[in-house]
Amino acid sequence: MRGLEESVVIVTGAGGGIGTATCKRLGEEGARVAVWDVNAKAAKATASLVKKNGGTAQAFVCDITDFNAVKRAVTKTESAFGPINVLINNAGWDTFRPFLKTDPKLWKKIIDINLRGVLHTHYAVLQSMSKRGSGRVINIASDAARVGSSGESIYAACKAGIIGLSKTLAREHARQGITFNVVCPGPTETGLLETVLQDAGNPDKLSAAFQRAIPMGRLGQPEDLPGIIVFLASEDAAYITGQVISVSGGLTMNG
Repeated sequence: MRGLEESVVIVTGAGGGIGTATCKRLGEEGARVAVWDVNAKAAKATASLVKKNGGTAQAFVCDITDFNAVKRAVTKTESAFGPINVLINNAGWDTFRPFLKTDPKLWKKIIDINLRGVLHTHYAVLQSMSKRGSGRVINIASDAARVGSSGESIYAACKAGIIGLSKTLAREHARQGITFNVVCPGPTETGLLETVLQDAGNPDKLSAAFQRAIPMGRLGQPEDLPGIIVFLASEDAAYITGQVISVSGGLTMNG
């Protein structure tokens, strides 16, 4: 895809699942990949995978819930690779629990990771993007934000907030040549989904229910996501901003 060669790309939550698959694809496209994750071992494993496949990558340990840690990670990334061209907010966490069985302590954890952390990365990266007059931001939300999902009320609220944030920033920064788009995965076989299934108490039954509901008849795989994510990061998507795209095997159809 056009414009990704030598681009500096941050991917948060890059230590597994969709993050790892996206980093691998970005490396194949010639990008310089900043692999951000709170788990140092996982981040290093992803960076090694990218390099093993001929790409350029470096691991950076960052807890996105800590604004100062995010600012330090941005500085380290720019020192290693140069100005940041693309930000992909992929980090997320959830647990499966009906709203009335949650509490403020759990709300805070989910909000800190899924919404406040995204505010931190946007604010830290947009400073230089806006000065340079170019950039791409791709936010990974969830179809839970578009249609709701029983047992994921706070997570869905956070992801809906990301959609609203992305559309607003797309308007605020359109004249500066910075685009903001959202990708919403449906049920995808990642560590996050495994956590949700286990918390539900009957993982096999819930997994089978998901598969029956999906027109394509299978759960998503991490490798199903990088195509659209990397496209939105490229120059081929230069005139696309403020959009929300589901990757769900037809489970949700919006238009």
